[in-house]
Amino acid sequence: MSGKLYGVGLGPGDPSLMTVRAVEVIAGADVIAYHSARHGRSIARSIAAKHLRADHIEERLVYPVTTETTDHPGGYRGAMEQFYAEASARLAAHLDAGRTVAVLAEGDPLFYGSYMHMHKRLADRYDTEVVPGVTSVSAAAARLGAPLAEGEEVLTILPGTLPEEELTARLAATDAAVVMKLGRTFPKVRRALEGSGRLAEARYVERATMSKERVAELADVDPDSVPYFSVAVLPSQVDAEPPARAHGEVVVVGTGPAGPLWLTPESRGALAAADDLVGYTTYLERVPERPGQARHGSDNRVEAERAEFALQLARRGRRVAVVSGGDPGVFAMATAVLEAASRPEYLDVPVRVLPGVTAANAAAARAGAPLGHDYATLSLSDRLKPWEVIAERLRAAASADLVLALYNPGSRSRTWQVGKARELLLEYRAPQTPVVVARDVGGADESVRIVALGELDPAEVDMRTILLVGSSQTRVVRRGDGEEIVWTPRRYPEA
Repeated sequence: MSGKLYGVGLGPGDPSLMTVRAVEVIAGADVIAYHSARHGRSIARSIAAKHLRADHIEERLVYPVTTETTDHPGGYRGAMEQFYAEASARLAAHLDAGRTVAVLAEGDPLFYGSYMHMHKRLADRYDTEVVPGVTSVSAAAARLGAPLAEGEEVLTILPGTLPEEELTARLAATDAAVVMKLGRTFPKVRRALEGSGRLAEARYVERATMSKERVAELADVDPDSVPYFSVAVLPSQVDAEPPARAHGEVVVVGTGPAGPLWLTPESRGALAAADDLVGYTTYLERVPERPGQARHGSDNRVEAERAEFALQLARRGRRVAVVSGGDPGVFAMATAVLEAASRPEYLDVPVRVLPGVTAANAAAARAGAPLGHDYATLSLSDRLKPWEVIAERLRAAASADLVLALYNPGSRSRTWQVGKARELLLEYRAPQTPVVVARDVGGADESVRIVALGELDPAEVDMRTILLVGSSQTRVVRRGDGEEIVWTPRRYPEA
């Protein structure tokens, strides 16, 4: 009969943190296998050393390459694939001979561990058991004495080997995080923490639970002193003391057309880091509540007051996120904030604008690609400009054969503008011109229809609707599944 394969988690380094089950498996095994670099030393073996017997068969699985280059024809990946194949074959020979094999793994065997490569090659052929171990993540949190995540917080675990931009985006978007595999990646990880605005809260733990353990503020760590067995930690933000700031800032955040799926990582990070959220109540409801964060909701018709309130908070050292639907620079809050921030008393308040998915882009994506060529964006609301100006701009865009994205087409108090716009456009466009009528894109009541311009019913249009009116070149195609898509060719015909 074949022997049994064990993947044995040894914990983060302190032998006393090995589980009782790990000790039992090692005691009953015939073969003890462990990975090592070419120098022959193995941290896994050193952790389990006092439980090894003279009659144990030891299989040292020596990596052919770690950080150095290789002349293998398949490069680093090819060299490692060959190594894993050969190592698993060596273990399979013991298993076929009826021996029990325990593969030692620092931390947990299936958490960034080398054992998993043996597991993937052998577990479907042999009886296998994985013995979990305490991870370096848990050990680091214990040594810091700080919760990793609490309540509804999200903990993100990242390898430091990711590209810097990816690290920055993910660190900005999460509540708490652990970055592993530091060593040579530390300078990049530090830059990512700084770029995401999280450096001040980042902690550093080196060789957690081992004899040379070190805990420090990450910003104070010398990059040349960082070993591979170290982690960067962003602990829980619940009950965290806000950093002392001489000056606050205002960040105008675009949430996209609906809920969290439309948020960019940068916007998520800004919302999470804010002391205060200011915005139209409907938009604030899209943002998850966080302990210690103040929310200031108001009516949709007091943009100037909201902007000034946010700037006043920032002057008192608060970090303020002004929440806007869609993209804040498209018929939204960025203009109101920047207008107020241009007054002398607010010139020293830092203001940033973060983009969001626009209603036009969201509706276009749902319908196909109606904005594939030149297009114009107009608001049909005559609250801030006279209808004569709107009509003149509609004529100019229509006569130029531009696709039109029409915002704010109607409301309970504005019921005639859509009809007037349709009449005007029919002077320049054929009645069969496709119009995308998109309502509540991304929301629970989403509706996206394609109708002919001549059949557009103003009664079906409200403030939650956006209209995309095609050009002379815009096409509608019925797909094999019966669904219609609309698209505008990128090539325009020559005169």
